[in-house]
Amino acid sequence: MTSKKLSLVIPDKKTISNGDVSFDCFKDFADVTEYSLSGVELLPERIKNADIILCNKTPMNESTLKNAKNLKYIGLFATGYNNVDLEYTKSRGITVCNAADYSTDAVAQHTFALMLEHCSKVSQYNTFVQDGLWIKSDVFSPFVYQMRELSGKTIGIVGFGNIGRAVAKIAAAFNMRVLFYSRSEKTAPEGTARVDLNTLVSESDFVTVHCPLNKDSERMFNDELFTKFKKGAMFINTARGGVVDEYALKKALENGTLSSAAIDVIEFEPMRKDCPLLGVENLTITPHVAWAPTETRERLIGIVYDNLKAYLEGKPRNVVN
Repeated sequence: MTSKKLSLVIPDKKTISNGDVSFDCFKDFADVTEYSLSGVELLPERIKNADIILCNKTPMNESTLKNAKNLKYIGLFATGYNNVDLEYTKSRGITVCNAADYSTDAVAQHTFALMLEHCSKVSQYNTFVQDGLWIKSDVFSPFVYQMRELSGKTIGIVGFGNIGRAVAKIAAAFNMRVLFYSRSEKTAPEGTARVDLNTLVSESDFVTVHCPLNKDSERMFNDELFTKFKKGAMFINTARGGVVDEYALKKALENGTLSSAAIDVIEFEPMRKDCPLLGVENLTITPHVAWAPTETRERLIGIVYDNLKAYLEGKPRNVVN
């Protein structure tokens, strides 16, 4: 630990908490200054005296960090670090640490929430009842919306890290056949089968994405791949918006290749007015909240706290640069 009280700045508090989770724990290490959000025009002034920055998606590069002469540590409230110029921070001797594996259960849970909404039509049936239509029904079980069982269906998991494996375990509980595709070497757990991507999309009733966004996966789901999907499949993406060509997804929904899709991420967030997916039928969109249950964000803050503590004790962990 350090005896000197350091200066710690959190420039984008609102991306982690609306007041329901606290950052007070970081006062153990430093004088903490919090900002709800910080645009790039405000950031250089706000962080110029910081020894430590803890942030989520705020850009960390030469332009924003050039005035931060005391800066030695950036702690990320995220697993991804594409907002950080790793070469520049390394040249400055600034340690950058990320937070991994905090949202595995939450994202797996959200994946099945989206699938179950498609299969069980809970919100649509609730609207049917609340609109007074059950009162007018002449049968006790009005079959207004077609429902489907998960049992016996095939789920294809693209990306088989911690989240992909968690999804596989839940799928097994629903008695689903589990296929997965991974670019890295992965041993297939009992009850799963590793296949190539074309086989996966052609045989799966549900295709769910859990891979990172990189040069290999960018727009992986494009016109060509969607044409190989099993007719009437459902597509789910809770990974990164950039793995999908949004115009291709819209086309696949409109021409009936896909029966439906559900996504928690899009290419540009927050959504722009010209997003091609806005208003598309048979598409459910949630605003990048799969990772955001209260318990998950509390766990995230705990990981960032432990990362900072380890760094100050001279034992940095989860270093990405």
